[in-house]
Amino acid sequence: MENQERREQEIVYSRSVKAGKRIYYLDVRKARNEDLYLCITESKRRQAEGDEVPTFEKHKVFLYKEDFAHFTEGLQDVIAYVQSQMGDIEERQEWTPEKEEASAAQAEDAAGDETPKKKGLFGIFKKN
Repeated sequence: MENQERREQEIVYSRSVKAGKRIYYLDVRKARNEDLYLCITESKRRQAEGDEVPTFEKHKVFLYKEDFAHFTEGLQDVIAYVQSQMGDIEERQEWTPEKEEASAAQAEDAAGDETPKKKGLFGIFKKN
């Protein structure tokens, strides 16, 4: 119980960002030496076939204050690059289990079509 209290005490500011099946947690934490750093956690919902309860896969990145300027510069650069290549980027629609089921049903229906569909990461960016 004491470890749990310690863990909660070290988060001094937090914000979550919902993006489809993922949630990004942006936690400002306090180190033992009183320095603040950013912990970015990606939590992705996973539900295997037949499982009633979903699981969450988590990945963490720790970003220290001395790296903020370089990280921000790099992030802005790659975002600008993607925008220059893709033009306007549509905002992601809110994810719900119902939408995923409807999308899966559409994919099954499309599988019966004679026209091949583009698949994979780059296929979703290309127009037919």
